[in-house]
Amino acid sequence: MPYKRLVPLAVLALLATGCGSGSGESAAAAVTTIKDPKGHAVAMPAQPKAALGFYTTDVDILITLGIPLAKSQPIRGDSGFTTFPDYFPQEPLKGVKPFANYPEYNYEQTLKAEPDFILNGLGYDDKVHPRLGQIAPTYTVDAFDGKNWEVHFKRTAQDLGRTDRYDAWKGTYDKQVAQAKADIAKAGNADLTVATFGYWEGNGNIACYAGVACKAFDDLGLKRTPLSDDDKLTISPEQMGKLAGIDVVWVSVGVGEEGKKELATMLDTLGQSPAWRALPFVKNKRIYTYNMEIAYGSPSGQQAFVEQVRKDLTANPNLAG
Repeated sequence: MPYKRLVPLAVLALLATGCGSGSGESAAAAVTTIKDPKGHAVAMPAQPKAALGFYTTDVDILITLGIPLAKSQPIRGDSGFTTFPDYFPQEPLKGVKPFANYPEYNYEQTLKAEPDFILNGLGYDDKVHPRLGQIAPTYTVDAFDGKNWEVHFKRTAQDLGRTDRYDAWKGTYDKQVAQAKADIAKAGNADLTVATFGYWEGNGNIACYAGVACKAFDDLGLKRTPLSDDDKLTISPEQMGKLAGIDVVWVSVGVGEEGKKELATMLDTLGQSPAWRALPFVKNKRIYTYNMEIAYGSPSGQQAFVEQVRKDLTANPNLAG
């Protein structure tokens, strides 16, 4: 991953002494020490007042856990993203400015946000934690280690003393799933075999990255192709016949015109393969889309995917017929 806008740790340490996280007011505030999943001891404010999520999904987790946000927060810097995902709760984001922080990390803007606590889900990159620790107390977790995103969310809520917030979200989600499941059954689409589909560097895949789609399909009682359990499975255009048993697929896309262009390019490329054109979900035009940011796993993203599936399968009744 490129690092075009990095600044030395010594500079960050010097600058941090002049920001809100190093003020006498913060120093006097109540502090609690916890251990994050990476084994770091984190001396953080007992009640953060200006937290920052280092990746977009971290921002959503902070919102769901009821932790006040710093004055600016990261978003993706590619695939058409210029602001926070539209499925995020909007009230906590009022007055919060977004800044691009992926695929390049933007430590300068992170510093300028003056956070008193940082939630960092990019724990797969060992270079990140010590840099962020120069800015504010940082809780780091590898949210992309192959486990379902909710496992990490639940652990984070427990460590931060916000289990009640996790339980509240879970209760709301379960009610949403029950209603969506009933709606899909009423539309006659409860017996569909479903999957997500992605295409990268000449190969397709149907694994559920971070587990969002697979969890939603399972919770909704839809038939999920066993192929989606193999996160190492790659399918060349000539091998697309392996997907012949799937009725419906969802494809993640970027936003705006850039996202539309990416999707069109993918479909045009795959359209050159006879095996792809012969697939039932291609011939029957049962390819639906969803915001790509949902796939990385967060509370609002999980709910947004369930709603997307519900809308698509109730707006198109009796797809299996």
